[in-house]
Amino acid sequence: MPEQRQRREESESSGSGLKGALQGLAIFMLTQFLITQYFGNKSQNAESGGKVGELTSFEARPPRSEIADYSPIPDTVAPVWPPNSAIDISVYVSPSIVLPAISSLPSDSLVLNEKNFTIGNYSDNREIETTIQIPKEVQQNGTLWAHFYVALTGHQLDPAAKDYSTDSAVHFFRPLNHYLPKKKAKKLKNLLTSPDGVEEEEEDNSIPDVSIASYYHPNFTVSVIPDSGVQKYRQVHPAIRHHMQLEATGARDASGKNGWYYPIVFLNTFWQLRSHMTELNSTVKTMPLRIKLNNLSNWKFSMMASVDENAKANARQAAFGGSAPGGGDGSEFEMVKEVLLDTNPWLLGTTGVVTILHMIFETLAFKNDISHWRKKKDVVGTSVRTILANVFMQTIIFLYLMDNSENTSWMILASQGFGILLEAWKITKTVNVRLRPPPAGSFYSFLPYVVVFEDKHKLSETEKKTQEYDEIAFRWLYIIAVPLLGAYAAYSLIYNTHKSWYSYIIETLVGSVYAYGFLMMVPSLYINYRLKSVAHMPGKALTYKFLNTFIDDLFAFTVKMPWLHRLATLRDDVIFFIWLYQSYKYKVDYKRVNEFGQGGDSDEEAEEPAAAESEKKVEAVSEASGRDNAEKSTRKRK
Repeated sequence: MPEQRQRREESESSGSGLKGALQGLAIFMLTQFLITQYFGNKSQNAESGGKVGELTSFEARPPRSEIADYSPIPDTVAPVWPPNSAIDISVYVSPSIVLPAISSLPSDSLVLNEKNFTIGNYSDNREIETTIQIPKEVQQNGTLWAHFYVALTGHQLDPAAKDYSTDSAVHFFRPLNHYLPKKKAKKLKNLLTSPDGVEEEEEDNSIPDVSIASYYHPNFTVSVIPDSGVQKYRQVHPAIRHHMQLEATGARDASGKNGWYYPIVFLNTFWQLRSHMTELNSTVKTMPLRIKLNNLSNWKFSMMASVDENAKANARQAAFGGSAPGGGDGSEFEMVKEVLLDTNPWLLGTTGVVTILHMIFETLAFKNDISHWRKKKDVVGTSVRTILANVFMQTIIFLYLMDNSENTSWMILASQGFGILLEAWKITKTVNVRLRPPPAGSFYSFLPYVVVFEDKHKLSETEKKTQEYDEIAFRWLYIIAVPLLGAYAAYSLIYNTHKSWYSYIIETLVGSVYAYGFLMMVPSLYINYRLKSVAHMPGKALTYKFLNTFIDDLFAFTVKMPWLHRLATLRDDVIFFIWLYQSYKYKVDYKRVNEFGQGGDSDEEAEEPAAAESEKKVEAVSEASGRDNAEKSTRKRK
């Protein structure tokens, strides 16, 4: 049962989440470009701007006793080892943050031991794969540490050895597991077994709404950053500074304000997806470990470290009740990374382009829809019931987002709310909305006022036919949709679980909206068929909307989702092709005023020539009248 519910919710939410993820992808690419420009230029300026010359070499550093003005935190730092140095790297895994001498460690704790790895040689790529034991301390929410020992090739790695020197070696550690917030699942129930409909309390109220769990991902990349160059230490981003290891003795140059740092070794977890992680508990005894060793450009490292840290901070903030920037639960970037990893590059590039087109088409559709309805003076070909149904359906979706999606992005809510206001405004353009006393004898006569819809003017014969065809189309829709809605509601009540009766009603209605929403275009198609015309339709707005449905189809086949939902995205395409056939059969000349006194989608263009022609006729009549009056006056004088 929970699995069925989860699959259903994933299917329902994939539409809105998909757009948000791919829009986030566009932002990600823009961010990558900007950071590339910034950090790339910064690195080049640091290397070529002469600041290296201001720092003496590490070997020529003065003794600390000779430095008069010593700064504990350096202003500028430079690499302590020469470029293109060959290094040895060993990585040991342990639940302890403090390690004894390397010689006393068990052999199975050594997971990486590479010799003569060249800094800056991007063709030098190495990879190891092994299996590690998960200690009991880690199974009980302990931390699994990776201890890195890095030294110039041929020098001592073990800090406990007598010939060990911090001038040529460094030791640091990084966690291999992640502590991520895990929300407590809400308790769902079958409403028929609890007729009071009151949500039951959790058995243990001491359990917090958000708990922390330990997760492990088997894939890691160890990247050496060869081109980090000279940097202003105080201005470095905190996420980048976290990976910088300053020279162990705190040596400074003659000024006492500049120092050195070891090569940056980045434990890259940027591409680790939470969906691929395993929660560490008492049942997990062993786990695979795959490590790739390579060189990584400084601009890529800067981008990955800063963006990944910000995304994790937003996710933690949202999990503990805060609000991530722009709303959402902080998982949008996770979805973007999943798209980047699991999608073919060509398809991904195409998707990035059509994402921008989607936003453009959506804006143009809004603009042309508003323009069409602003100039509309009658209800010819307009299904008022469809507009009312659209207001109802979009309101249901809005309530569903509010009830089931915690920390829903405010952009999605704002877009949904604007759609409701637009449909409500269309109602005021087709009929007058008034508050009137209820008629005597009606079942709602106890109310002081009720909302009624009144015609704006006396309907023409064509407008009366439109209302008649609209009523016929909706009568058949009721015959088809109401039994299906009743069957779905009964199935959901019997076999599915819900939080409350309110959630059950909203989820049932929104399920029907997702399933049968496309039927709301059928009355308009039927009215077109009976009127034998599509001149009253907002052609441009519909074209932009249907182009977006094709883009949604591409989204559906780009991101993983159930096949039933992918097929459901094709339903609007059927309506579009029927409308295309009607447009072909009932051709409209948009250069002239149509049979309904409208100018189609080119009302402004059609009105201007008509107005100009009218002005010419008025001027011609005035001139003719003036000539006649002049001739009469002349005859009288004679």
